Amino acid sequence: MPVSRSLIAPTANPLLERALRDKLKRRSETTGKLGELEPLAIRLGLVQNSLKPRFKAPQIALFASDHGLAVDGVAAPGQPSTARLVQSLLTSQLPVSVFARIQGMELSVVDCGVAETVAPHPRLMARKIAHGTRNARVNMAMTLDQAHAAIRAGMEIADSLAGNLVTCAGIGVGSHESAALVLSALSGEPLQNLVLSPTMTPEDATRVMMVLQAAQSRHRELSDPVEVLAACGGFEIAMMVGVLLVASSKRRLIMIDGMPACAALMVASRIAPTVTDYCVFCRSHGHPGLSTALGLFKTLALLELGMESTDGTGATLAFPLVMSSAALLTEVAEGEDAGPSQPADMTPPDAGPA
Repeated sequence: MPVSRSLIAPTANPLLERALRDKLKRRSETTGKLGELEPLAIRLGLVQNSLKPRFKAPQIALFASDHGLAVDGVAAPGQPSTARLVQSLLTSQLPVSVFARIQGMELSVVDCGVAETVAPHPRLMARKIAHGTRNARVNMAMTLDQAHAAIRAGMEIADSLAGNLVTCAGIGVGSHESAALVLSALSGEPLQNLVLSPTMTPEDATRVMMVLQAAQSRHRELSDPVEVLAACGGFEIAMMVGVLLVASSKRRLIMIDGMPACAALMVASRIAPTVTDYCVFCRSHGHPGLSTALGLFKTLALLELGMESTDGTGATLAFPLVMSSAALLTEVAEGEDAGPSQPADMTPPDAGPA
């Protein structure tokens, strides 16, 4: 891969972590304890390698693609086309677009492989690899060349995005099911735990499982993460892999929202395990498969709001929580010296944002 795993440094730093804990403890003596905000604040300090984590120009990127599996009817009935969803995002007809704007997050929609032509728009990044993937039940969803091209495109996107925080979410008809195939193949998690939902009729559940199990069986011999991605995944998952690798190498905080983003993280973590150090998790819907996917990373979403919305929505609502956690460390309490950005014993060469 173009990004060496050695370029993604682990965030573990016992000296800095102790200093962060001491700083929060001193604050809590006058402000009281703030529960889960405190470990999140420590996480943010470790990501930025600083006692004063700050965020600038936060980005949210929604990666859109169609999937060949959709021809087998795996998607939920009545689901809008991917092109229609993209148009709704670009014209602020969905909550995620509005929430991103009022939270000060710069929203971009990436056409990774939408089956239809998408009209140009200032917030649209045209990175189409093909007009949707092939059907994973009968063939590799992508060629290896396409998978690598999509990962490279994601790397270029991450390089081009401003700021030090990026949210990743994937959208498209068949996206959830393709992500489930990738996650199951790389983790060993039973496919039904990632796919089935109480809202599905028995007939729909049987049909979807037959299609996905056929795809899983066709590609069961694969174990290399990029080969699994090419066989089962989507262009949006592949591009997010590239984004995750580059964003973590730049010590950016990454907000993961939804199944496709979890699948991308699973692939990226097999390439460079330390990428997970830079991630926090969000959710925009209550599908039990997403709870299972989060469990694979031994984590929970920052917020549980009972939504059933487009992936990325939960991240826009969790962003103020991230900012509030950082403020525990960066905002000067009344009568308190601002203090240094790093512990006195830390050496400056690896310093992150002040």
